[in-house]
Amino acid sequence: MRWGPLSAWSCSGAGGGADKSVSPMRGPLPAVALLFAGGILVANYITVPLVWLFAGSFSLALLALSGVRLRSICVWPLIVLTGWTSLTARTALLAPCDLRTLVGQKIEYVTLRGELCETPVQRVFERDDRPSWRSIAQLRVCELARKDKWQPAFGRVAVSTPGLLGEQFYGGQFVEVIGVLRPPKGRGAEGLFDYRAYLRSQDIYYQLTTDSPNDWRAVTSDDGAPRSPPWSDRFLSWAQRNLSTGLPGEDEPLRLLWAMTLGWKTALTQEVSEPFMRTGTLHIFAISGLHIALIAGILVSVLRVLQLPRPICTLVIIPLLWFYTSATGWQSSAIRSTIMMSIITAGWALRRPSDLINSLSASALIILIWEPSQLLQAGFQLSFFVVLSIALLLPPMEKVQERLLQGDPLLPAELRPRWQLWVKRPLRYLTGSLATSLAACLGSLPLIAYYFYLFTPVSLLANLVIVPLSSFALMANLGSLLCGDWFPLLTELFNHSAWLWMKIMISLSEWAAREPGAYFYVRPPTLLHFVVYYGLLGACVSGWLFAPQRRVWAGLGLSLMAGIWFTVWSLGKDTMRLTVLPLGGGALFVDAPGRADDLLIDCGDRTSAEFVVRPFLRAQGVNCLPHLVLTHGDVHHVGGMTVLTQSFSISKVVTSSVRFRSAAYRRIIQELENSPERWRQANRRDLLGGWTVLHPDPNDSFPQADDNTIVLHREFHGLKILLLSDLGKLGQRKLIEREPELRADVIVTGLPGQDEPLNNDLIQTLRPRAIVVASAEFPAHARASRKLRDRLAHLKIPVIYTSDVGAVTLNVASQGWELSAINGDTISGRIQPLEQISSVR
Repeated sequence: MRWGPLSAWSCSGAGGGADKSVSPMRGPLPAVALLFAGGILVANYITVPLVWLFAGSFSLALLALSGVRLRSICVWPLIVLTGWTSLTARTALLAPCDLRTLVGQKIEYVTLRGELCETPVQRVFERDDRPSWRSIAQLRVCELARKDKWQPAFGRVAVSTPGLLGEQFYGGQFVEVIGVLRPPKGRGAEGLFDYRAYLRSQDIYYQLTTDSPNDWRAVTSDDGAPRSPPWSDRFLSWAQRNLSTGLPGEDEPLRLLWAMTLGWKTALTQEVSEPFMRTGTLHIFAISGLHIALIAGILVSVLRVLQLPRPICTLVIIPLLWFYTSATGWQSSAIRSTIMMSIITAGWALRRPSDLINSLSASALIILIWEPSQLLQAGFQLSFFVVLSIALLLPPMEKVQERLLQGDPLLPAELRPRWQLWVKRPLRYLTGSLATSLAACLGSLPLIAYYFYLFTPVSLLANLVIVPLSSFALMANLGSLLCGDWFPLLTELFNHSAWLWMKIMISLSEWAAREPGAYFYVRPPTLLHFVVYYGLLGACVSGWLFAPQRRVWAGLGLSLMAGIWFTVWSLGKDTMRLTVLPLGGGALFVDAPGRADDLLIDCGDRTSAEFVVRPFLRAQGVNCLPHLVLTHGDVHHVGGMTVLTQSFSISKVVTSSVRFRSAAYRRIIQELENSPERWRQANRRDLLGGWTVLHPDPNDSFPQADDNTIVLHREFHGLKILLLSDLGKLGQRKLIEREPELRADVIVTGLPGQDEPLNNDLIQTLRPRAIVVASAEFPAHARASRKLRDRLAHLKIPVIYTSDVGAVTLNVASQGWELSAINGDTISGRIQPLEQISSVR
């Protein structure tokens, strides 16, 4: 569920008749749901044989049944153990034909046969200003073939295909697919999307990559019966056609209306969704609590006007809500919201006291019993935290609202000024909506920062406007679907109305996102941040922190927390972080103490900048770049600058005075010549944010671009660091001639196009403790050759290849230094004389 004025309706017990004086924590289910969820979290981090878990569960159950005294003791650990067993049983490797047994960690070219879990989803990406389509599907595998030898197999696989699949492939269809089967890759750098973790949260452990739609073939099922497309697909086609009736063509507002009303995910491209993300309003496009509450509210209003009793209303409402959930493709967010609304509506029909926390716990428990891995998904966490925060934070806010808006209690209503009566209701609605939005924002703030690296102050006000507008658009679309083909005039009127509301929402979100201070990219919070934030929020809202008898202790506790925070900040403020991205030497970010000396060295090509460098910088909390260094004229190093200038404010762009033949580099220089205040030329012996430029000299002009690259050197806390970029053979020779006494503890080098990096003379001169080779799997020229690997292996110096381990981060502090890769590998050492070799963990 998501926030907004209508979400508050869903939190109020589905209408009147509820006893609001009842404490929301009175129900028994919150503790049960928390313990069950705790067991799932334990299972996610601690692996125990399933036999032991079942034995422990049955033992505790028998003890609980053996006596009343033991029951009160054993029931609580039994609930935790049940959650632990539930997730373990669904993820344990049991079947001999499990894909994890048959394939393991290998990469194989195979043919898979199985049933499509759902109709393939089309995604569109913008590359070089051209749309690139890709079809994504999930396949429930029943057989696997290697070299035409079939064998039984079990497991779900994510299938990725370039292009668009035909309409003959739909959910429930049996297919054969040919492609490369491999475990999905993890994130290549901090802040990038972790596709492996995302799939594992859905119990998917393998990815099949195909070359084209020609690798797909529809087959008959085992029983030979033909399968027809699911009715939800047929409904989607009809609904899309119906919602476009009378409109001039398929444009962005119409596609977003399809996304909001029907859950059509293809419309939500990165470019389209970014303004809504930055204003905190992207939630309106998920089939969630807003949609379900609106539909339920409309149905309740209509049925109560017909004077139908509550039980009859409920018997009509709940099936219709599940019909809508089914028609929109059984999306997880829709299922969560419908379960929640079904429980609330049933309680309303039975005239049960309103207990939102208990109802929320019941729906969470049902979902986690049905699919325990949902707890590990961002959508589940955001949905329930938002509703929980509204339930806990809104009542005290409403009390404040009542105190602020109440008039003179001794003055009769007929004697009050008329303008007060006119203003009171709109003001009450506005402040109530603001309180709901504030409660939702406070509850979801750390989660949004953790998953999206965003802090959006503008969302508090943007939701006040965009959520009601989305309700109007949704109501118009529902009216259009009800009128359908039998009342085309009214259908067209509804469609034009919905289009107008969506167009206004797009314009408002884009305008709000452009306002200064509307959003900031931030580092993700740690577990300690979560604990402290929610602990303080709960203590403030409950009033525990402000109780007279606790004020002294609360003040001491807050002072202690502030002292700990200041100590941690003081220890970290003198630390430098240098991250080498796995782009073949195409990007390196230096996070120096403070922000003034931060610099990005190269930015990769356009694709790398868009899909790797930009999300990485956002995850570091970078909103503006003090320095961007372009080491040399190579499109694989500088081609993505346009992407970065559109996404970040870049204070200075640094180049050398050497001229290059690269067309992309020449265009950049021409643009910088038109804005000289943003351009700086740095050559040998110049200083740049604490770094010394060692190469090139202004008079250098080597025939190969790699020999003219900028080389940087710095000593930080006694550790000498050398950044060579793609320095070639002639450039290395010249560097030795000019700097014969040069030393470096850690060397970061790229791969020259025609030569090898780090010739033996240079290594002998530098005497490094560790070497980082910035390599990548693609393109081919960015891979480290076997010859290079063998030569460096004989040096007995730790060497890390980013193509093997992903991004590598060098942390330098006064206590020592550490090289850590995204896959967990580390090399560490103390600041000590060069002859003492660092330890390798």
